[in-house]
Amino acid sequence: MGKIRGAIVVNTDRCKGCSLCVEACPARVIALGKRVNVHGYPFVEAVNEDACIGCASCAIVCPDGCITVYRKKMEE
Repeated sequence: MGKIRGAIVVNTDRCKGCSLCVEACPARVIALGKRVNVHGYPFVEAVNEDACIGCASCAIVCPDGCITVYRKKMEE
């Protein structure tokens, strides 16, 4: 069986920095950044990208649909 590797893409212009995705991530991949977007909100960033398991918990809880999750099967 191959291992699943995940990757997330955050639409930073739509993110309002609610941090629901930060709390939902079991692998602690996401954190609230220090920069702000065009609307003045701090946005989340993937800080530990290699730990992403592609579970999509972050995308499910995001109220604004800012997160897209990609999954790739890795060969052993």
